[in-house]
Amino acid sequence: MDKDELRAWLRLSMTDGVGNDAARRLLACFGSPQAVFEQTEAALCQVVTPKQAQALLSVPNELAVQCVRTQQWLMHQPDTHGHALWTLGNAHYPSELLQLADPPLLIYVAGQTQAGLGNAVAIVGSRNPTPQGAQTAEQFGEALGAAGLCVVSGLALGVDGAAHKGALRGGKAREGASPSERHWHTVAVVGTGLDRVYPRQHQALAHDIALHGLLISEYLLGTAPLAHNFPKRNRLIAALGLGTLVVEAALKSGSLITAKLALDLGRDVLAIPGSIHATQSHGCHALIRQGAKLVENAQDVLEELQLAPQQQAPLFDDTHSSSANEHPLLSHMGFGPVGLDALQARCGLDTASLQAQLLTLELDGAVGRLPGGLFQRLATA
Repeated sequence: MDKDELRAWLRLSMTDGVGNDAARRLLACFGSPQAVFEQTEAALCQVVTPKQAQALLSVPNELAVQCVRTQQWLMHQPDTHGHALWTLGNAHYPSELLQLADPPLLIYVAGQTQAGLGNAVAIVGSRNPTPQGAQTAEQFGEALGAAGLCVVSGLALGVDGAAHKGALRGGKAREGASPSERHWHTVAVVGTGLDRVYPRQHQALAHDIALHGLLISEYLLGTAPLAHNFPKRNRLIAALGLGTLVVEAALKSGSLITAKLALDLGRDVLAIPGSIHATQSHGCHALIRQGAKLVENAQDVLEELQLAPQQQAPLFDDTHSSSANEHPLLSHMGFGPVGLDALQARCGLDTASLQAQLLTLELDGAVGRLPGGLFQRLATA
């Protein structure tokens, strides 16, 4: 788009009190953002409230700065991926978002902008998962990616990041087998401007997503990680997926907001059960009681979404649970969190020997340490 068109789109999106719904009505009536700003106050009042009409006649204070910032960002096209601004009506604008009551007026995207979504599933969960929860999210992301699905999440710490990492690994493995496919391995919907990465720990992950997927934001460039932006962006995550899989979530969790938004859109909600002793599992258990699909492996997800795997790929290998070579202490642990005293009662080891063996297993990645002096076996053990 040219500078005048870009300026009009930005002005419309930046006008105080004019949300996505009012902006859509204005575009439906007048045809384009430029035409909106050519109208008289009386004409605007036929579509929006008098207060909104007056706001539309005033130029936002930061418009000039935002225009320059956006033009520079769009002109800076890295060698490995692209930057774009997709507006309502743009051919690349994801049709799934149009099912929302308030689809974004425009979305900023960075990544493989010429590819597409394909069949997608959202994976969400706790920012502070148990070690097993993070591992489970990564395994599901990898298995679903290898089965040909795009994994949508929010780039947050914990489950989100793990799901993205797994999806990238599964998608890359599949890419080698089917290089002609042109859909994103994973999509990250973020709550900041796309000219910054939040959290900072995910700089490398965001770059990898841009190489093989897409980062999406409805927020102006330069937008800081404001707390109220993240629940709002969850509706985009819910809309992009055919269903939403909750890996771990406390009873008061943003992941449950995403699950409710998915239900409101007529999407499937799936949840992975966990230990009754882990608060991160209580939200999943509540969802299951309310009718969410109980999921134990990636095949369950594909069946619930009525998607046959597009290639024969191992969706989970549980042979580790019966391996004759596993450490004897693991058979006493089970897969739920367990305290030192309870574990000692099960295995009969003295305290020093038990702590030494737990440390060895922890260093080997077979056991995770939880708050409160608890330990948990990890699934790859």
